Amino acid sequence: MAKTKKKKLPLAYKPVGFALGWLGGTLAGMTFQKTWKMIRHEDDAPDALDPDRGWGEILLAAAIQGAIFAAVRSAVDRTGAKAIERSTGAWPVGGKGGRD
Repeated sequence: MAKTKKKKLPLAYKPVGFALGWLGGTLAGMTFQKTWKMIRHEDDAPDALDPDRGWGEILLAAAIQGAIFAAVRSAVDRTGAKAIERSTGAWPVGGKGGRD
């Protein structure tokens, strides 16, 4: 019975993981906007296709955004996995985990 439960858990975790990913993306986007406003005192970060922005500014924004998204995603994923483990006694993904 325990073996069956552990095999079904990763499948059951998928909707939870999806919801957490959506929440994490929203949180990361808000965090990036606030961070950019604090750094550059502008409401909008540069876009790669913005002709009025230079390479340095575009790459700086992309690097900050990437770092924030990675950190928030990892924190949200880890928190969700730990909550599942506490409530079910099993880690939600088999093996060592990791993303596909």
